Amino acid sequence: MLCYLPMETTPQPIISVASATVRASSTSTRIIAAGIVIAFCYWASSVVVTLLVSMLLAYFLDPLVSYLERLHIPRGLGSLLIVLLVIGVLGFIGWTLIVRMDQFSADWPKFREPIQQMTSSVENRLEGIEKSVENLGPNQGEPTGGAHVQVVREESHAFRNAIFARLSSFYSVILGATFIPFLLFFMLAAKRQVWHATMQLFPSGERTEVRDTLNDVSDVLRSYVVGTAMVGLVLVISSWLFFWSLGLDFAFLTALVSGILNLVPYLGVVMSWAPVTLVALRKYHTISPFLGIYAMLGLFHLVAANVLFPAMVGRRVHLNALAVTVALLFWGFLWGGIGLILAIPITATIKVICDHTSGCEPIGRWLGAS
Repeated sequence: MLCYLPMETTPQPIISVASATVRASSTSTRIIAAGIVIAFCYWASSVVVTLLVSMLLAYFLDPLVSYLERLHIPRGLGSLLIVLLVIGVLGFIGWTLIVRMDQFSADWPKFREPIQQMTSSVENRLEGIEKSVENLGPNQGEPTGGAHVQVVREESHAFRNAIFARLSSFYSVILGATFIPFLLFFMLAAKRQVWHATMQLFPSGERTEVRDTLNDVSDVLRSYVVGTAMVGLVLVISSWLFFWSLGLDFAFLTALVSGILNLVPYLGVVMSWAPVTLVALRKYHTISPFLGIYAMLGLFHLVAANVLFPAMVGRRVHLNALAVTVALLFWGFLWGGIGLILAIPITATIKVICDHTSGCEPIGRWLGAS
């Protein structure tokens, strides 16, 4: 009589262990790839930032080039005209700012006196606190002259090193800015060729999804740039009228700097206080007027963040407050001030890509969860 023994089913655990190993390997590969990308963004920051700024400007100016193209102007010539127009407008604004800053420098002694008075009063208070703390210490009679000289010497070297570091970073900014007009022209003039070449990088079965993703990215970036420009214009004009009504000197220059700084999410409301404080010290010598100015700038920031920005930008850029805060911290740490400006468009682009990439949809939902 034949008897059949039950066969052992051992391949299933082996398959599950193998699949788990593959998933772990895929996760490790993604983490390593993300680390490589972040390191490249840090060490090649000048190149990456120049490319990103050029792309944002290209998205902003592309409707103008398309409009000229509808007027039977060749796209290359239209791109050249738009780039020259932008350079002329920026040059005019820069020249106006230089003239106003030259006037501000000539009047600097008038602004320096109240600043010196405020600084001296703060130093006197700090010296009083330091003396009271020294009286509480056990070793009051020990000489500290040599240590003090050594500290001052180290601070002088640190200050000199900081100055050289600032000059080198400023040089890299100027060097990167010289490439922006050329990149902008090529991006505008060769838009169709670049689009077609980009489609050829992907298999034919994935090109429809890639095209939809790029269209969504274009809509998001264009909406963000145009909306942010409109909100910034409203903030500058509102601040200008407010400073002019107060009778402050250099009202337009102060409003321009303060309004642009006020665009930075969360931190902008505090950053916008610095230029108006510097100018208003000549006129006001008590804390009450400054509190009123800070309150008005805070109101401008709240209206811009909760009314204007959602109406002009928020319909396309769907990011929650936590994602925006983390993005500001990360890109601000990586690139400094320019990182605060580019944080939102970069994060919005990542969200669009995750929404159209299989397996990354949860990341896109987390970035847009409200």
